[in-house]
Amino acid sequence: MIVVDTNVIAYLWIPGVATDSAERLFREDSEWCAPLLWRSELRNLLAGYLRRGRIGLEDAIRIAEAAQEPLRGREFEVPSERVLQAVNTSRCSAYDCEFVVLARELGIPLVTNDRQILRSFPDVAVALARA
Repeated sequence: MIVVDTNVIAYLWIPGVATDSAERLFREDSEWCAPLLWRSELRNLLAGYLRRGRIGLEDAIRIAEAAQEPLRGREFEVPSERVLQAVNTSRCSAYDCEFVVLARELGIPLVTNDRQILRSFPDVAVALARA
């Protein structure tokens, strides 16, 4: 079981440069976890694709619904105190720190391509290419 950030989830469902890595990771460990926040972040990412005309509404809806299924039952709330403590020791956003805190709470790695997270939290963050 691993925590994945929203970008890793998106790589699995939206073809791009990191899709092969996300697919390989999912084949190796399909028990992905994330804070509940990931759903809103994915919707926001899809909104950007919609507005730029890169995908249609039906595809955006299909991706949002399909992405939820593998994480069902492994979406978690995280304590605000721990998130803010992580924010206080880094330059990462509170959104990013939710993933860090969840990984620490569960005692499992966080897979991400976010350079700031990787630099700030090497105790828990692992690059997608190395996962």
